[in-house]
Amino acid sequence: MHQRRLEQRILKELNRANRDFGLIGEGDRILVAVSGGKDSWGLLWALRRLQAAAPYSFELFAFHLDQGQPGHDPSRLDAFLREQEVPYEIERQDTYTRVVERTEPGKVFCVWCARFRRAILYKAATRHQCNKVALGHHREDTIETLLLNILFSGQIKAMPPRLVADDKAHEVIRPLIYVPEDELAELAQKMEFPILPCSLCGSQDAQRKYIKRLLVQLSADSRHVRGNLLAALGQVHPSHLFDKRLNPLYNSKREPPL
Repeated sequence: MHQRRLEQRILKELNRANRDFGLIGEGDRILVAVSGGKDSWGLLWALRRLQAAAPYSFELFAFHLDQGQPGHDPSRLDAFLREQEVPYEIERQDTYTRVVERTEPGKVFCVWCARFRRAILYKAATRHQCNKVALGHHREDTIETLLLNILFSGQIKAMPPRLVADDKAHEVIRPLIYVPEDELAELAQKMEFPILPCSLCGSQDAQRKYIKRLLVQLSADSRHVRGNLLAALGQVHPSHLFDKRLNPLYNSKREPPL
């Protein structure tokens, strides 16, 4: 895809998400979680473009967590952010050791890793006076999470575009929620972002790999599958589901018909 057209498509989807969910507004100060992967670089790039063009004012602060993984070297990330003149902080905390210690043999690192990382992100947001934390999750992240929860957890749940944190002090936003993963990969290649590999994420579980393969197979038969799964999250009909909390009829005291 031509680079200009690619950039326009990504920014169009970011703006659509912002309009649909009210993610960013006047006076926001946003902590942008920059892992060094293609998604977080795409997020920072898109938010900076929005910042330059928006009719309202908001601030960005980039934050990278060095988790102490073997071989992890954030120097390229450091140099790139400095060159781009983005305000940022690189914090080092050895969560890697704690994650490995707490993860049972054969299990994935994701649960403990996410828990430690989230707590550190919120503390960093408070330290830098940020009211929102932006994460780089994209379209495939949320539809894969939806299918994982349905098939393996018995829940209809995905990644929301906007979420109030448990501490009630911060709000998590996902501005790239409509953006396809392959477009972010192409952007990263064209922009030559300094990609940092993650040894923890490289150990992702077999279930998510299965879901990725399943989506590839389904998409081969219908190119609309991914878009339809995403659209389904905004087209929920509670009266056609089983959840008693959503349908007052299930809590009725009337006698059921014979």
